[in-house]
Amino acid sequence: MENNIPTEEEIKAKLTPEQYHVLREKGTEAPFTGTYVHEKTNGTYNCMVCANPLFTSDTKFDSGTGWPSFDKAIEGSVLTVSDMSAGMERTEVVCGRCDSHLGHVFDDGPTETGKRYCLNSVCLDLEAK
Repeated sequence: MENNIPTEEEIKAKLTPEQYHVLREKGTEAPFTGTYVHEKTNGTYNCMVCANPLFTSDTKFDSGTGWPSFDKAIEGSVLTVSDMSAGMERTEVVCGRCDSHLGHVFDDGPTETGKRYCLNSVCLDLEAK
């Protein structure tokens, strides 16, 4: 494990099949099924693969979409990539440390940032304050 990034074999052994599918194969969990959709606990949401701090609870909001949504990432924690899959143009959000798929970001957020980071709960590990 170099720089806290596990090998692909370590990742596969650590994650559930659903987590592996979403994080490493760019899948999506079903809406309204994720652990963190309605979570209100204060803390930091970390990458499930490498524990990189990604989002803080004070940037989380209820978007009504069925996935945990945030209006701002921790600076330098995520990268965005053009995603032309599923017959549409979207912006994928990946972990800035291990390149794991987290979800997508849209420019329709209700806060001053205008962003809605729509993430899969299975990609996140909440570290409560």
